[in-house]
Amino acid sequence: MPAKPEEVLKNLKAGKYAPVYFLQGEEPYFIDQIVNHIEKHAIPEHEKGFNQVMMYGKDANMSVVITNAKRFPMMAERQLVIVKEAQSISDLGKEAGDSLLLSYLQNPLPSTILVFSHKYKTLDGRKPLAKELDKKAILVKSDKVPEYKLAPWVNDYFKSKGFSIDVKAAQILAESIGNNLEVLTNEVDKMLINFSEPVEINSQHIQQFIGINKEYNNFELTKALSYRDVIKANKIITYFAQNTKNNPLIPIIALLYLHYSRILLVHGNKDKPDSALASMLKVNPYFVKEYILAAKNYPLGKVIDNMGYLKEADLRSKGVDSAGLDDAQILKELVFKLTH
Repeated sequence: MPAKPEEVLKNLKAGKYAPVYFLQGEEPYFIDQIVNHIEKHAIPEHEKGFNQVMMYGKDANMSVVITNAKRFPMMAERQLVIVKEAQSISDLGKEAGDSLLLSYLQNPLPSTILVFSHKYKTLDGRKPLAKELDKKAILVKSDKVPEYKLAPWVNDYFKSKGFSIDVKAAQILAESIGNNLEVLTNEVDKMLINFSEPVEINSQHIQQFIGINKEYNNFELTKALSYRDVIKANKIITYFAQNTKNNPLIPIIALLYLHYSRILLVHGNKDKPDSALASMLKVNPYFVKEYILAAKNYPLGKVIDNMGYLKEADLRSKGVDSAGLDDAQILKELVFKLTH
């Protein structure tokens, strides 16, 4: 079973290192965190000149990697070998390359820390190499944070920095930036520099330091649609149309599809208590009443129609039957259909 990134980082911070790390998956943020920590802390700064090897997959085959891994450290306790962009190693996934790494895994050099940074892809779990890495190395699968888990993740990230964030502000960040964790954490870190001591972050702070308008954002759009507030929804999409680069259409459609899917779920579970609904909808209990109200504002038949309009808009956003409409026009027409 692949290790969780958080567990690996916890062990690294405690000074516990393994001979081989294979870090793979769609989310580069966690992979970078682990690699950066190992690179910074595994060996003292004054030993790095002789005992730290950095290579890139596109420039190395597995034979070169293993040859470096088998080298003994020079006047030091250990050496570090990091392979970035390991997904580009020419013979990884082929019999020749895999057999070399398999052989090394049977008897890795204790004085070497070998790290593979294998981003955006995963090894075929059915093949011997993936199975052996799971047994003999630290194998990490770095998955994207699902949209419904993003706001809690934002909350935890602020806690890790010694700050707190209110529920609405966390949702604004999650829905407006999305699950690109590198972008999200960079924006948060730049904002937190402005505070000399921990505070609770709110939507005013988000607008002031990140530039996400506290009234015109994805969170407020879904809220306006829940209330079937046509005027507010149109004000928001007009604001979006002024800067489509920062408000791309496809993520907005995906968010709205999730929103109406939740309203549909409420229709099918009206007898459930709020706590159960929160669990089913995968939202903070704070937002359950909004979804109950939305189910009243949108009869079941209308919700089903809206799911169809969203699928149609998704195809148009990808150039299918777009009728020459640009993104702003597609969104305007979609919001009209959703609310009328």
